[in-house]
Amino acid sequence: MHRGLVFIRITVEKILISINIFLCQQDILGPTVFKDPYSLITRSEDSIAVLGTVGSLGYVFFLFLSGVKMDVSMAYKSGRKAVCIGFLTVVVPLIFCLITIKALHTEGDLFTNKSFFLAVTYSGTSFPVIHCLLNELKILNSELGRLGLSTALIGDIVSLVLMNVSQWVKIGLEKGIEVVLIDSGLSISFVLSVVFALRPMMKWMVKHMPEGSKKNDILPYAVIWAFMMSPRMTELYRIFVLFGPFILGLAVPDGPPMGSALLEILDPIISGLFLPLFATTCGMRVDLSYLKKSNVFATHQAIAAIVTLIVKFGISLMLPLLCKMPMKDSLALAFIMITKGIVEMGSYSFLNDTQVISEDIFAFMSIIIIVVASIVPILVKRFYDPSGKYVSYQKRSIMHSKLNEELRMIGCIHVPCNVNSIINILNAFYPTRESPIHLDVLHLIKLNGRATPIFIAHKKNMKTLSNESYSENVVLAFNQFERDNWEAISVNVFTAVSPPNLMHEDICNLAMDQLASFIILPFHRRWYIDGSIESEDQTIRSLNCDILERAPCSVGILIEGRRHLKHSNSKDKSSPDNSSSYIIAMIFLGGKDDREALSLAKRISQDKSISLTVIHLKAANGLGSILDESDRMLDDEMLKDIRESAYNITYIKKQVNDGPQTSTFLRPIVDNYQLIIVGRRYNHEDPRTLGLQEWTEFQEIGIIGDLLSSADFGGNYSVLIVQQQQMTA
Repeated sequence: MHRGLVFIRITVEKILISINIFLCQQDILGPTVFKDPYSLITRSEDSIAVLGTVGSLGYVFFLFLSGVKMDVSMAYKSGRKAVCIGFLTVVVPLIFCLITIKALHTEGDLFTNKSFFLAVTYSGTSFPVIHCLLNELKILNSELGRLGLSTALIGDIVSLVLMNVSQWVKIGLEKGIEVVLIDSGLSISFVLSVVFALRPMMKWMVKHMPEGSKKNDILPYAVIWAFMMSPRMTELYRIFVLFGPFILGLAVPDGPPMGSALLEILDPIISGLFLPLFATTCGMRVDLSYLKKSNVFATHQAIAAIVTLIVKFGISLMLPLLCKMPMKDSLALAFIMITKGIVEMGSYSFLNDTQVISEDIFAFMSIIIIVVASIVPILVKRFYDPSGKYVSYQKRSIMHSKLNEELRMIGCIHVPCNVNSIINILNAFYPTRESPIHLDVLHLIKLNGRATPIFIAHKKNMKTLSNESYSENVVLAFNQFERDNWEAISVNVFTAVSPPNLMHEDICNLAMDQLASFIILPFHRRWYIDGSIESEDQTIRSLNCDILERAPCSVGILIEGRRHLKHSNSKDKSSPDNSSSYIIAMIFLGGKDDREALSLAKRISQDKSISLTVIHLKAANGLGSILDESDRMLDDEMLKDIRESAYNITYIKKQVNDGPQTSTFLRPIVDNYQLIIVGRRYNHEDPRTLGLQEWTEFQEIGIIGDLLSSADFGGNYSVLIVQQQQMTA
């Protein structure tokens, strides 16, 4: 049954792709390029009318979903920098645009000849377009991406207000102040009814809806039905027809359960079929032949639009520079702010259909939109590389941290079971008043049903953690953990709600801000006690790989064993019973990752209740590995320190000839330990692991790490794979 549904879904997707390709071909064969009786646009007026109607429906739904995903509360949470840039990048270009139009076209009033309304469209900012750009470039939750979203939201609000004001002024000059008062009163009453009646009602419905109720499936369709009434509502309230669906979308609570359910229902069909269809029909309307016979007014409007674009770019560049942003980041932000896309194309198509603008103005604006939308992503990617900031000029690793100084760590949480895993492994890190640990816990949640990523710092002693209570149980658990280890561990809890493919940005940014030396990541697979797979999440695996490549400090991937870690929280060293309650092994082959793992094991071994065994695997033929002489000297120095250590450490040296012999040696002894620490040693194959590489299932945890987590081994122990800091200058 499931396979049949998958087959049907794939077949439908292929059909939709074929339809889109066909329509794109018709775009090329439209009136501009291929003028013959067999062109779709010239063969039948009814055909293009039908396609245009269907595409317009998709565009209206797109505006509705843009409103659903938008979090308006972000407007008053934005900093002064975002408010200033968002406001001035709309108002200043608008002023220059009006000056240009007045200088070029002295005849007529700016309001009666639609110039003011068009000037607002030239200088406006579109939040949905900028969101799509940032998401496409995978910088949505980067520092620049968050500033761009906040700025775009402010600019979009200012643009919408100015657009309505321009319409009211035009109506007032043409029909009198009484008509303006009626129209503005109806529009404001529409907005107020949505804000103070419809949105609270939807929030109440979501709050009082039983979890798992079938109403969860019915409610989104009821919202869609209400949305279908919005064209009539906009006509009744005399509001711009494209504003109705957008404002109604703002009334829907973003995020789960309602916002995410609506997106799950509508987004695939809208993004996959109707929106490309709308873009195609917009392209089919463009006829460049009108440029040859354009009138003076259209030419002046095109010049004003270009001047506005240049001024908008200059303001968007100057303001960040005044705020002491780097030049490359300022250039990237400036290009982001001038980007144009489907929203502008749809607006001008609607204005063309309603004869507000002529065919030649529509052709001019279509060319500008296509050119800007084509070059902006390339230039933003050229000037902004978020991974570059992770290159550190300081050593942020356990090996370079002193035993008597605070160790700063980050623990990542995806699901509730990760909480106990992080707490148990931290208990083994021997936190004391003399050697404390500062832990930043980051609860990672998939962004669903909203456009804006969220980053929450949960402060202590707050009555309400957040409106959505994303991480309430996580915060409570780690607050209790901090109280149990008072003055030995300090904990801060954060929540990041972002797309799965961009979560690494949140982790790396937090590591940079908190000067962390070690990041603990949960493995993407968990097992039941009988050895069967409990859960497996490929998005977590992809995230772990991204962190290993970009992290500004050392990284550890924790593989939870079927016999979960347990360790006493007692730090009483005066007890006469010094028997080991926690048995750890560290497998050492050599290299910087193994030295980092050995440094961690050495720190852990200070606890007298912990028994540490260092297993040194040495090549029997004397050719230890591909390491250079300096690495060998560092390895020997660390091993010498371990052998001479006064702590509870057992040193075992074993000579092996190849990978199978290494596997044979480790298999019978690994179940004697509760935790095994190994270095990642990515792409480091030598005689001791020869023959194991081809059987490695998960490359990101290295050859030995993959061997220890395989089904052939017992798996009744946990494994911590350690990688030393990579991003150093």
